[in-house]
Amino acid sequence: MKLILGSGSPRRRELLAQLGVVADDIRPPDIDEDPHKGELPRPYCIRIAAEKTRAVVADKDDIVLSADTTVALGRRILGKPRDAGEASQFLLALSGRRHRVITAVAVRCGERLWQRDVVTAVKMKPLSDEELNAYLATNDWQGKAGGYGIQGPAGALIPWISGSFTAVVGLPLAETAHLLRAAGYPLWKERP
Repeated sequence: MKLILGSGSPRRRELLAQLGVVADDIRPPDIDEDPHKGELPRPYCIRIAAEKTRAVVADKDDIVLSADTTVALGRRILGKPRDAGEASQFLLALSGRRHRVITAVAVRCGERLWQRDVVTAVKMKPLSDEELNAYLATNDWQGKAGGYGIQGPAGALIPWISGSFTAVVGLPLAETAHLLRAAGYPLWKERP
């Protein structure tokens, strides 16, 4: 039994390491992550995590773990910004407001699929032009849903969250541990 991480995210690898887990292989799937017309953030996130897991080629006894993190401002999905201009638009929309960060996790072994999703409420402080431009200059927004990563410099912009910090980073640890155990992966035990 091998554990395959269906994600190229270094943050997800670091979070798995907190559980004492190192993936045997890393295979980021190449899927279309565009939302369907009218698709709401939570169903979108759950669908993408499952599609990522199914897109990873694996043996029938391998365990595949994938996740997706989405920033939702009301019904609007804020994905990974294409450029600094779009990152600026996202951050200005989030400035001074509460939003939701949804992370869905999917674990597959053969044809069986286990899933969980976690919704965390997050508040971003009102951003001054100086704060916005200084953050954009760090390039930390690149590859991050909503244009920010709470575990980096943007942590100074987030005075309040209600929910799972690790889910906002990209992998809710309690739920991930539960899914891995359900799939038969030996957590907190001596591995063969």
